[in-house]
Amino acid sequence: MLKIRMQGTKKDLYWFRRLLERQGDVDVKSVSEPFANKGTNKYFRVYAEVERTEK
Repeated sequence: MLKIRMQGTKKDLYWFRRLLERQGDVDVKSVSEPFANKGTNKYFRVYAEVERTEK
């Protein structure tokens, strides 16, 4: 399992989450709600847990 921290705008984080979920060899176990980064209201971070799908 991989634990991934992603940073970006809410729009970019949503786009990348959907991209990960469409991959056939990746199983997205969980994705956190966006957390605001200190000092900015533009960039957020989310945490994801993903696993490789066995073929």
